[in-house]
Amino acid sequence: MATKTQPMNKSALVILTENFEEIEAVTPIDILRRAGVDTVTASRAQTTEIRGRSGIVIKADCLLDEVAGRDWDMLVLPGGPGSHAMRSDERVLSLVREQVAGGRLVAAICAAPVILKDAGVLKGRRITAHQSVIDELPGLLDKEAVVQDGPIITSRGAGTSVPFALALVEKLCGYNKALQIAHSICTEV
Repeated sequence: MATKTQPMNKSALVILTENFEEIEAVTPIDILRRAGVDTVTASRAQTTEIRGRSGIVIKADCLLDEVAGRDWDMLVLPGGPGSHAMRSDERVLSLVREQVAGGRLVAAICAAPVILKDAGVLKGRRITAHQSVIDELPGLLDKEAVVQDGPIITSRGAGTSVPFALALVEKLCGYNKALQIAHSICTEV
């Protein structure tokens, strides 16, 4: 007798670093988990306790080195002042390159799209980001809340965290799931 198998949950890895923007990390984590996405937070530091730019300490699920070699449906990079430290972290840059080369999603918000630039995956792509990095990202779409181009999804900053997170859910789980989550938190897709 054949049994019907359940579809596997989608997965997302959110990388946290000191001085990350708390809203830009917690909002996608929360909304992705509400949608049933297996969302793992990884610290790029040597501790799982990471302090954000506003002094809020978040305990990551694991260290970044502990998830090396695992495939993710989506990689999420929160912004804030700490995102600049990720620019020189070859582990992060390699993850970004592997995701894009594999046709898997990479999402970056606020200043984090500069990480994508440094990884060399933005050529010819439409993106948005925080105005603080506009000089580094020529052609930046500075009026758009969320921009998707191929496997790359970008957003402008803390104020666009909810639309950004809902766009991630829509991409991974479909429009109806994003709409369901939006209604449950009293907003729109």
